[in-house]
Amino acid sequence: MVFHHVPPRKRPESAAGANSRPGVLLLNLGTPDDTGYRSVRRYLSEFLSDRRVIEGSPLFWQPILQGVVLTVRPGKSGKAYDRIWDKTHNQSPLRVFTRNQSAQLAQRFAADDVPVAWAMRYGQPSVKQGLHDLMEQGCDRILVMPLYPQYSATTTATANDQFFRALMHLRNQPATRTLPAFPDHPAYIEALAASLRTGLAHLPTPPQMVVASFHGLPKAYVEKGDSYQADCVRTIEALRAAMGMTAETLPLTFQSRFGPTKWLEPYTAPFIEALPEKGIKNIAVITPGFMADCIETLDEIGNEVRDEFMAKGGEHFTLIPCLNDSTPCIDLLEQLARQELAGWL
Repeated sequence: MVFHHVPPRKRPESAAGANSRPGVLLLNLGTPDDTGYRSVRRYLSEFLSDRRVIEGSPLFWQPILQGVVLTVRPGKSGKAYDRIWDKTHNQSPLRVFTRNQSAQLAQRFAADDVPVAWAMRYGQPSVKQGLHDLMEQGCDRILVMPLYPQYSATTTATANDQFFRALMHLRNQPATRTLPAFPDHPAYIEALAASLRTGLAHLPTPPQMVVASFHGLPKAYVEKGDSYQADCVRTIEALRAAMGMTAETLPLTFQSRFGPTKWLEPYTAPFIEALPEKGIKNIAVITPGFMADCIETLDEIGNEVRDEFMAKGGEHFTLIPCLNDSTPCIDLLEQLARQELAGWL
């Protein structure tokens, strides 16, 4: 193995601790560089080859992935990305919002002389690049912040794994801390509640139900010890309490099921599609597990699930935006970061 040295760039003599300071690295899932077949295929191949995501034997899975899945799915996913693509920036919304989160958080820490960088677990900018960016700025202590409120080995753990892999190739490693999950952190719940109140305030009539949709997970992963489902329950119970709602008015569902195995239930799409027949034709949907709008929120929920709901007799469907780069989101990220940077600032 070759070990690399990342020397810090020379900073002004007036800069405090010229070659020694903490830095913050925000990590999100990832996105293709564009909506074209090759770009989406490259992204999906990296994502679906992750052993944290697909735990089955690669001897069985890789021929299926590299054959049928990556022949058919890139075209379908590319069309979905195209429907929600940010044409102004020519980037996915996830990339735009994550970059904005990083930039705004950097402003909050400017007086503390703490740089903030961002990276994607899959795709660009890579975790390795984010680490190098901070080290070149003289950071010898790094707080890694996976942007997942609810812990899962498929999200938080694999993001941390990728950071640790990058460390393995460094001759001089920075001290490292990782952000734990924050499923019922008061600032997170208040940010969600504020987002929900704002989204509902502009509606002509209140929805009969607000459906909370979290990303799904194979049930087998939870049975093996993954705490994701328990974290989702902690979030939804805290949000219900903050909003004065119940399991009937704010139910918990799980979306994005992939493959034939059993996933956490109830599944979002069939749950929502069945509501009009029960007389519930005016709903809102909130996606608390996503810190930024992405293909799963904007297209899967905002287009596909909405269209099915309306086709079944629904009349009003409102998608509550994710926290994105809102002030409550940046307040939350700053509070979490300062909490974990204690002793380093």
